[in-house]
Amino acid sequence: MKPAAVSRRIAVAALAILAVGWALAQDQPQPASAPAPAALSDNLPTPPPPSVTGTAWLLMDYASGQVLAGENIDQRVEPASITKVLTSYVIAAEMKAGKIKPDDPVMMTENAWRKGGAGTDGSYSGFPVNQTAPLLEMEKGMVVQSGNDAAIALAEHVAGSEEAFAALMNAYAQRIGMKNSSFVNSHGLSEPEHYSTPRDLALLGRAMVRDFPEEYAYNKLKEYTVGPITQRNRNLLLWRDPSVDGIKTGHHSGAGYCLLASARRGDQRLISVVMGSTGEAQRATDSLALLNWGFRFHETHRLYDAGKAISTQKVWKGAENELQLGVAAPLLVSLPRGKYDQLKPSMDVPQALVAPIAKGQAIGKVRVTLDGKVVAERPLVALQAVEEAGFFKRLWHEFLMWWNAD
Repeated sequence: MKPAAVSRRIAVAALAILAVGWALAQDQPQPASAPAPAALSDNLPTPPPPSVTGTAWLLMDYASGQVLAGENIDQRVEPASITKVLTSYVIAAEMKAGKIKPDDPVMMTENAWRKGGAGTDGSYSGFPVNQTAPLLEMEKGMVVQSGNDAAIALAEHVAGSEEAFAALMNAYAQRIGMKNSSFVNSHGLSEPEHYSTPRDLALLGRAMVRDFPEEYAYNKLKEYTVGPITQRNRNLLLWRDPSVDGIKTGHHSGAGYCLLASARRGDQRLISVVMGSTGEAQRATDSLALLNWGFRFHETHRLYDAGKAISTQKVWKGAENELQLGVAAPLLVSLPRGKYDQLKPSMDVPQALVAPIAKGQAIGKVRVTLDGKVVAERPLVALQAVEEAGFFKRLWHEFLMWWNAD
């Protein structure tokens, strides 16, 4: 046999062997392909908030003001020394109005010393009786050391008496939106008509951060010294988490252990309220658990900017034929992470808009829902005025409106 023929036969045999092997391989069961790992996503059910040891509690998003979770949030509670946050707010507001100054000499009166000084069962600042201290120093003694004596002395300086100062407190509380609160003193010791709610206290904390950030920053001081006395801030979260920068603890026999706390992580800030807890450590532990849960599982989005058009509507009988509608203040919404794409906006606008229309006039509403539940609702307002048209245009539009009527 010639060498060329031998080579051809060898090649054909090799191809046959390969073909048989391929066929046999096709008849064998193939191993199942490994499943692709599940994509990591926030779009998972949000777990329930941590359990809280207390009579009432709340977690609020600062930017939107939405309550993310809570229990008995409108229940009347004794605010104890959280009252001093409102005292600080009033002082800051009166200072901004030019009625008092940071270097005002504030007298530690005998009345303030007897009601809230070292001889009482409550917390005190340590400023000497019948001596003055600069208002700013007295306020830090109230904020950091929770000094009842300093709170009374400041109230007397600002308004002449603690009773008059309480009237200011209630006026500012109403302005903030604290609809279910009543204050009769500047320090928070128990009195029958001295009360608030977790929701109102969260609104107070939010207002303090928003309106007076410089004064709010005093709440982050870990200790303060008056004469020979150095006292630590009672807010244990200042040592446990660097994102926590306030706000105020409270405690007496009627209120239990309370904590109004706030933390900022990145661009997000949350406010927690824990009332009627069983101990100093427990209120801190529960507050931090709430804050951690809120930051992990919620996010805030700005849906609409103030003064920017959301919708353009036809206007009848107007000098202009169209009107832009928007919101008067930014519309923000807080929701579980991963749910942003599931938001559904809708508008409720009158079928026919007739001039004249004033700028800022409320015209309908914008509503945002998630899983069939309303998460935000705001009035739509006219972004510009539309004057009434001349006689002939109004007459013509009157005819068109009649013609197009059902």
